Amino acid sequence: MKRLHSLIALAVVAMLGIATVGQAQVPEMPKPTEQHELLKQFAGKWRVAAETVPAPGMEAMKIEGTETSEMVGGFWLVSKGESTMEGMPMRSVLTIGYDPAVKKYIGTFFCSADSTLWKYEGEMDESGKKLTLMTEGPSPIEPGKQAKYREVLELKDKDHKVFTSYLQDAEGGWITFVTMQYERVKQPKPKQ
Repeated sequence: MKRLHSLIALAVVAMLGIATVGQAQVPEMPKPTEQHELLKQFAGKWRVAAETVPAPGMEAMKIEGTETSEMVGGFWLVSKGESTMEGMPMRSVLTIGYDPAVKKYIGTFFCSADSTLWKYEGEMDESGKKLTLMTEGPSPIEPGKQAKYREVLELKDKDHKVFTSYLQDAEGGWITFVTMQYERVKQPKPKQ
């Protein structure tokens, strides 16, 4: 009988503990900051025309495709691209968010052409239209070595944006590596 009372007492204590946890104040969910809000302007469906120069002195390659970008939770811009380069289909995913703890924009990029996960950190300019991200990755000039890259995403107007990737050379200068021109795909207006 004493054992039964102990089990009942234990059950009551456990129930009180669960009830107390159930009544605990749930912390308020964070809200997007003004820096997160700036990312919304890059969202939408876009037609893309790009040009890349794989290495200095090489002929530029043309790329055409589409990009669909949306905000996730108000915190992350997630862009999914589909394109064709030299007849080869490619897919890519770009994520950009803002980390209030470090006061920097952060992000990642990967594509179907290789296994590199690019990691970004950067800043928006005062206009709120030009985002500059820094990263490191494989060098197209010196195979087997890492290189620094500067990636600039700029909203020219509400229907046009440009993404430019620069590769740092051995002297510290920047070589234009990729230029992507985006035009917003207009949704047809519903008939009345």
